[in-house]
Amino acid sequence: MKAYTGTSSDGQAVHYVDRKRWLWIISVLYPLQSFFYLWMHSKTANDAWLVLPFALNYLLAPLLDWLIGEDKSNPPEEVVMQLEKDLYYRRLTYIIVPLHFLSFIICAIYATTQTMSWAAFVLLSAFSGIVSGLAINTAHELGHKNTAIEKLLAKFALAVPAYGHFTIDHNRGHHKHVSTYSDSSSSRMGESIYKFALREIPGSFKNAWAIEKQRLQTRGKPVWHHSNAILHSYAISLAMALVLIITFGWLMIGFLLIHHFAAYWQLTSANYIEHYGLLRKKSADGTLERCQPHHSWNSNHLFSNLVLFHLERHSDHHTHPQRRYQSLRHFDDLPTLPNGYFGMYLLAYFPRLWFKVMDKRLMALPNVDGDLNNVNVDRAAHPSLFLKWGRDKMSEPTYTNLPGL
Repeated sequence: MKAYTGTSSDGQAVHYVDRKRWLWIISVLYPLQSFFYLWMHSKTANDAWLVLPFALNYLLAPLLDWLIGEDKSNPPEEVVMQLEKDLYYRRLTYIIVPLHFLSFIICAIYATTQTMSWAAFVLLSAFSGIVSGLAINTAHELGHKNTAIEKLLAKFALAVPAYGHFTIDHNRGHHKHVSTYSDSSSSRMGESIYKFALREIPGSFKNAWAIEKQRLQTRGKPVWHHSNAILHSYAISLAMALVLIITFGWLMIGFLLIHHFAAYWQLTSANYIEHYGLLRKKSADGTLERCQPHHSWNSNHLFSNLVLFHLERHSDHHTHPQRRYQSLRHFDDLPTLPNGYFGMYLLAYFPRLWFKVMDKRLMALPNVDGDLNNVNVDRAAHPSLFLKWGRDKMSEPTYTNLPGL
């Protein structure tokens, strides 16, 4: 194990060993699991092998998070600069980008050239899309960094699920407006994931184009210009899709549609659980408070964090967006999810269960203190939530004066 040494403010030596150093390779290997299922399906012609990955990701992964538990350890601040300069960690995010392409292309070719039932075709296309949703997570880590190579690799990673607008909306839209009523990527209390998806997916696309259009206009350029950062990733997606369709036929269109939708749904699932109901307040003069760790739901569950490059330490990420994944910290008294992301995705797909579990956690947060005025609430759900959670701390709501507006 590699050790890092720093000096504390009182002159004492500080030593740190990242015991997860080699475990981060799981984030690189996880997208390759599809190769095993394809191999077993080719050997047995049994469609059950294409059902198994859904069970492993949505049942076994949450179980592993529960059994292994949480890791709340933090690297000492005295060694963070050394830790972030260690090229090993960023090379993992470089290596995984071509692997995302490889997984996607192999699945696409297999789905359109092998004899299989329509059910198997849909299952394979959907699971391939879920794996490509991890490419968006890779782009999320890369896209926040300031090096040219990482920004370029983020565009390539986003080309796999054809979601090239993500970095623009996420970095310059979502991070600016997170946990406010105006942010399309922050879910509201009482809003189901299905209603959220209808707002979030088109909202992200629209916001990104508006942001990029404004940037280009300030430079005297039209939106349809070669310097449009969104078009760079889209061009790769389009070229790849055309080659696949021309080479393997029209069935490829069906694969791509299912694949892309599943990838978008994976991102939507993450966005839904990350800021559910949390609200940044405005001062009397309309100034929005600075984003704090308590404006994101956090999870320290070890297994899923190792799969997702520490995405679940989302509170520190939003407070310090340029921190690299290996340096993200746990804080005490944060809004905390009861399981890792995969388990929370499954819970979110059953809105009644989600509301039952999460609404009471939300209302019990110290910064909420049982008061809906401190919550980002869905307009349509506001009257029923008002009745359910009591009126002792609240005034009767109106549709012109809602929290977050």
